[in-house]
This record gives sequence, structure tokens and C-alpha cells, in this order.
Amino acid sequence: MARIPIALQLYSLHDLAPRDPAGVLANVAEMGYEGVEFAGFYDLSARDLRNILEGTGLRVAGAHLGLETLLGEELERTVEFNAELGNKWLIVPGMPAEYKETLEGWRRAAEVFNEIAERLGHYGMHTGYHNHWSEFEPLEGEIPWQVFFDGTRPEVIMQLDTGNCAHGNSDPLEWLQRYPGRAGTVHLKAYAANVTEEGVVIGEDELDWPVLLDTIEGQGATSWYIVEQEEYPYPALESVRRCVDHLKSLGR
Repeated sequence: MARIPIALQLYSLHDLAPRDPAGVLANVAEMGYEGVEFAGFYDLSARDLRNILEGTGLRVAGAHLGLETLLGEELERTVEFNAELGNKWLIVPGMPAEYKETLEGWRRAAEVFNEIAERLGHYGMHTGYHNHWSEFEPLEGEIPWQVFFDGTRPEVIMQLDTGNCAHGNSDPLEWLQRYPGRAGTVHLKAYAANVTEEGVVIGEDELDWPVLLDTIEGQGATSWYIVEQEEYPYPALESVRRCVDHLKSLGR
């Protein structure tokens, strides 16, 4: 079984990265991360970003993009940018309101993602969807996350966010087992009930990381672990460092 490399979602450092992308990426590499997932490109060209990455040894584990960038003629421009960047994972981090307020909307969203996946397949790229907590709240008697992934083709990536899923009173293991092979990249995020607003980091939370990681690795379908830290119980850089340190302490 191939080892899964660990990346950082750069939203985790959203106050720092826009001011000094090169310096932040150098720090991320020094911590032991092997890649990054973008959440914005800091007004830099794909070539400039790729040059920075090559200087640090980091690889691209994906990018979070608005759905509108994957529709119509915009898709061609998005493909061109990401091809030059070296990114093949084009993940939508939130569903527009027109799709998420009804089950019929979620079914229409699945059809849209199927079409995008088919178009991206010609370029060797993938699209997928990343959850917040609301996708696990019942809507018209069903779970939107299930409706969406029941309606999408296998090529549409299920980027499961472990912490957001748990925050939605759902079990990440349930969805990994329900949709084996769909989790092309996985967001590793800590979760603890009744935690302070400063949040919690991986290894100091309530999730059973050995079981979660073993389950993901047992499916053999995941190309990247992607750490995301949205609150900071320590300074931002120390918070993301503690996350990767704990994962490495578990043999990852």
C-alpha cells in the first residue's frame, strides 16, 4: 500500500499567505508538509506560483475553486491556469444557494458535476466537492451529501472534511465506507465538542485518527491527505505544525 503524502490547505494560513506567499510556502515545506492545496492564487500567475513551489519542493495537492470557474467557457481558462500550475484536482468548497436549498437542487448539482467531470477527464483533471457541516443535516427527509454522491459518477471526488462532518453530527467513517474509492483527496480537520472558539488541533481532539487513517488507506483510492486548520488554539503557524507533527507521530 502506497504511503499517502500530507499537504496543507492554505486557507489555514489565510491571514499570512496573501502577504508573503513565498515565505509562507517555505515555512510549510520546512514543517514537513509535502504539498499544498490553494484557496486563491494571490494575484500571481500560474508560472510564478509554480516557480515558488519548485523552490520549496512542494507539490500541488489541489485548489478550491468557485463552481462558476468550471462552467461554460470559464472552464477552458481554469484548465489552462491549473495545467500550468501543475494541478489536476479542481475542488468546489461550497454549493451555491440555488442548488443547496432543496433536494431537487442537489440532484441538479450532481448533473452539473457529472458534466464537469466528463469535460475535465479529457485533460486528465478531476472535480469534486468539499463539505461543510450543513450537508449532513436532513433536508426534506434525506441527507444532501448522500443525495449528491448517489447522483454523481465515480469520477466526482468526495473530498470529505472530517471535522466538518463530525460537526454536522455525522461519522466520517460512515461516508468513507458508503462510498469506497470516492475519496481522491481527504481533508483532515480536528473536531471536539464543546471546545472554545480558538478551536483544537489534530491530536488534541476527539477523532480516532488511527482508525480514520487506516480506513482511508485500506481503500487505496486517496492521493493526498490535506490538513485544514480554521481556528487557532496556538499561533497559526504553530497550529498547523502541530497537526503535521501528530500525523507523522502516527507513522504518516
